[in-house]
Amino acid sequence: MRNINEDSITQAVIGAMAGCKNPRLLSVMTSLVQHLHAFAREVALTEDEWFEGIKFLTAAGNISDDKRQEFIPLSDVLGLSTLVTAQNNLKPEGCTESTVFGPFFVDGAPKFDNGDDIANGAKGTPCFVRGTVKSLDGRPIAGAVIDVWQSDEEGFYDVQSPIASGEHEHRARGQLRSDAEGGFNFRSILAHHYPIPHDGPVGAMLDALDRHPWRPAHLHFMIEAPGHERLITHIFREGGEYLDSDAVFGVRGSLIVDWPRQEGGFHTLDHDFVLNPVAAP
Repeated sequence: MRNINEDSITQAVIGAMAGCKNPRLLSVMTSLVQHLHAFAREVALTEDEWFEGIKFLTAAGNISDDKRQEFIPLSDVLGLSTLVTAQNNLKPEGCTESTVFGPFFVDGAPKFDNGDDIANGAKGTPCFVRGTVKSLDGRPIAGAVIDVWQSDEEGFYDVQSPIASGEHEHRARGQLRSDAEGGFNFRSILAHHYPIPHDGPVGAMLDALDRHPWRPAHLHFMIEAPGHERLITHIFREGGEYLDSDAVFGVRGSLIVDWPRQEGGFHTLDHDFVLNPVAAP
């Protein structure tokens, strides 16, 4: 490996990995090296630019902790999250489409019964949500585990507002199960548009690219049921801002739904979810 130059470096790195016993890892890393080197050659990357890239990644790591993960929004705003989601969630026609997971899911959300109010004091206009969970053949799915989470009307998720102890109080977040007919319903608040966290390196990158950080109003769902693929998706508000310029490219036309205002000032959301059955082994 002596006398490596710009023409031989790529094959030298690939050759150094030849002893890897994990075929998938070797395949991924070989392609990564080839594309990374091709990128550097294509743009004639300078040493100063390379070092700025190192500083950017370092800053993303430094700002990340157990409550904020900067590399997820980085993947989101570059479209990588949507690309990976799309190519790994090809479903038959009629199934509910998947979209990006986002950085604000929390394990161990409080459990609620159907009809409960999951808002727990989150600011916003009251909203009543109901729907069913079905299989592709139309059969209702009883006992499906449904995780839901959303921001408040000021654009903040509960994990972004720790209480005095440094912990966070669950608001506009919960887990419930579908009933014997596959139905579910709960009370929460009307979804609002909000900016992704943009006070760090990802925000600085968006500014430099003259891009905004805003996401359209949506409610997150993760639905799991035996014999079916897990569904991770959003339901978006028809007529809301940023549907055509979502900062993370997560909007799907089939997921845009009317949330009508009712007499009394509250809103309603009705939506049915169709899960993709897992093929028998």
